[in-house]
Amino acid sequence: MLNILFAGTPECAVPALEKIAISHRIVGILTNPPAASGRSLKEKPSPVALAARTLIERGTLPSTTPILDPAKITQEVRDRIASVAPDVLVCFAYGKIFGEKTLSLFPMGAVNVHPSLLPRWRGCAPVPAAILARDAETGVTIQKMALKMDTGDILAVRKIPLDGTETGESLLIRSAELAAGLLSETLDRLEQGTLSPIPQNDADATYCGMMRKEDGEIRWTDSAADIDARIRAFCPWPGTYTYAGTRMLLLHKARPIPSSQAAGAAQSPAPVPGTVLGMDKKEGILVQTGDGVLALEVLQWQTKKPLDWKSFMNGARDLPGTVLGRRTDGTEYPSGPESPATCIF
Repeated sequence: MLNILFAGTPECAVPALEKIAISHRIVGILTNPPAASGRSLKEKPSPVALAARTLIERGTLPSTTPILDPAKITQEVRDRIASVAPDVLVCFAYGKIFGEKTLSLFPMGAVNVHPSLLPRWRGCAPVPAAILARDAETGVTIQKMALKMDTGDILAVRKIPLDGTETGESLLIRSAELAAGLLSETLDRLEQGTLSPIPQNDADATYCGMMRKEDGEIRWTDSAADIDARIRAFCPWPGTYTYAGTRMLLLHKARPIPSSQAAGAAQSPAPVPGTVLGMDKKEGILVQTGDGVLALEVLQWQTKKPLDWKSFMNGARDLPGTVLGRRTDGTEYPSGPESPATCIF
């Protein structure tokens, strides 16, 4: 049986860890160090570290299994990794790039889980990227790890059809569950020597970068379909927002609707993009976009609680006629709540 060093950090890597811990032999865990969390900013171990401790307590992993959480992979860390004699590195959203010295510690190489159909959406945020692009399908790829990110040979692939209702959160959960079984099967085939790696075609590659809070600001000149995709892709983080007057308005759920159903959409000339046209008893709060009408279904004022559109309108009866994204006091908007750039994979 292979000796596996599992490297991962966020919640999405936990299903794979739990699956591999049952079906294979994990000799060590590598994860990111504790990070500040919540309003108290108290440092908390990563989800993978917490899951590994639970597996040790249950007896699924040996009590001697090391959980390494260095801020940087130094020679001391490499020595500790070498001491458990791993055959292969299994990585799922660890959050750091492995160099040649570290990869040389694994006689059978390293495999990486990437939630896209490589070479499409190489990079940090493939799940929201697929939703933003309104792709018809995405998936999970198990690849042989290479020094250049997401360029390794493909070892296994599973596709996920998209129907246009997925959020970043729901699609990541679905991808993580699918990846756990696919990764276990791939490790079985690696041990049996039956894998047939397929090189990626670099000419077909597309890329996605880090997400930043300011990426969530709605551009009302975009189409209703594109704005809906942005709201879904950035749920729950970094979230999407706009402004009504001088107040920040967070948008959690919306849906494009046919213009024929939207009162006010047939006006001539067409309303300015961002104009709140009014309410529809069935659809929600109607907003004109650059192409089509968007019905807002769940939204909230900054610092307040999210509300369904009917409850929200009880305290915002003057909203119809407002042009969202336009300040009324002549000053510039801030770029949104401060938050660091985030790279998921």
